[in-house]
Amino acid sequence: MAVHNELGELGERLAANFLQAAGYTIVERNWRVNRAEIDIIARTGETLVFVEVKTRSSKHFGPPELFVTKRKMRLLAGAAAAYMQAVGHEWALRFDVVTVVMGQGRAPEVVHFEDAFFPGLP
Repeated sequence: MAVHNELGELGERLAANFLQAAGYTIVERNWRVNRAEIDIIARTGETLVFVEVKTRSSKHFGPPELFVTKRKMRLLAGAAAAYMQAVGHEWALRFDVVTVVMGQGRAPEVVHFEDAFFPGLP
């Protein structure tokens, strides 16, 4: 496995653990449809949460959350719609971003952006 894939997998694991510690229930990980993938699908109360995880080895090129592009948001929205149709989900939903920055000699920095975006809004 390529180093960037290993880093991404580690970040997704850390993000899932972070969300579970905050009381979320992890429903799915790496759910795929067509060319889109939802890193984590979680539930908190009656809300279904679609989570994009961005992992970086540093902030050298900027904060990881800046790399959730409009294209990625559209892909996530399409995948979320397919997931909701597949499971018959009809209640609240939201799109979150969890960033993980791996520290050199220090603990990873995990930040959770709740309601980070809503597809279709500028």
